[in-house]
Amino acid sequence: METLGAELTRISQGVVEIELAFDPKLTQQHGFLHAGVISAALDTACSYAAYTVIEPDASLLTIEFKVNLMSPGRGDRFLFRGEITKPGSNIIVADGRGYALTDGPAKLIASMTSTMMVIRGREGISG
Repeated sequence: METLGAELTRISQGVVEIELAFDPKLTQQHGFLHAGVISAALDTACSYAAYTVIEPDASLLTIEFKVNLMSPGRGDRFLFRGEITKPGSNIIVADGRGYALTDGPAKLIASMTSTMMVIRGREGISG
């Protein structure tokens, strides 16, 4: 997220928000925020939200996600929110929403459903 210039702006039990300023370096050929950037930010928001519901010595791996791109990534800033839909001891499901922020109301640009596997006691993988 540091590479993208994104920052954590909210961390609470089961919910994480990440914000990102528009940067032309992160766009695709039409000047919209690239789908890969949107997907990475949503995956991170969902994963960080999952970290709030597991024990501190556990870790996570995303094992599946589905992204719906609903509107072009056009805005001054972007907000990516991950929320836990179904916590679990081995598998966690989260939903994410991406919003474009301008002077008017926030515009929904993408949604994600993400599945993560909780990792415990594996060499080389830690929380």
